[in-house]
Amino acid sequence: MQWAALVAWVATALGGLTLFLQWARHGGLGQREGIRAIRLLPHLALAAVGLCLWVAYIAADRRTLAWIAVGLLVVVALLGVLMLTVSLRGRTNIVRTEAPAEAIFPLPLVALHGALGATTLVLGALAAAGIGS
Repeated sequence: MQWAALVAWVATALGGLTLFLQWARHGGLGQREGIRAIRLLPHLALAAVGLCLWVAYIAADRRTLAWIAVGLLVVVALLGVLMLTVSLRGRTNIVRTEAPAEAIFPLPLVALHGALGATTLVLGALAAAGIGS
C-alpha cells in the first residue's frame, strides 16, 4: 500500500507541477485576483515536504513519518479545494477585464490532479494505519 501511495503521490505531483508551470508562465506569480501565490505556493511546498516525508517513511519504516505526511496531505487537499473554488468562481465572473492565469488550465487535468490527490490521501492513510502491508 505504501508503494501505491508513493506512485499516486508522484503522479499527482507531476500533474500539479504541470499546472504550476502553466500558471507561472501566464503571469500567475504577479496576479492580484484569482489564485494568488499566497495560496498556491504553500499548497506546492507542503505537498513536496509531505512527499519527502513519505519517502523517509518508506526508507525508515517509521509510521510516525507516515502520519505526519498524511496530516500534511489533508492541509494540501484543503488548500487545493480552496484554489479550485477560487478558480471556478473566476471562470464565471463575466465583468472581469483580464482572465487570471488559471483560466488556461485544462479542466480535465485539474480534475485528474484532484482525483489523484484524493487517491493519494486514502492510500496514504491506509498505509499509515498498517492496512495492506
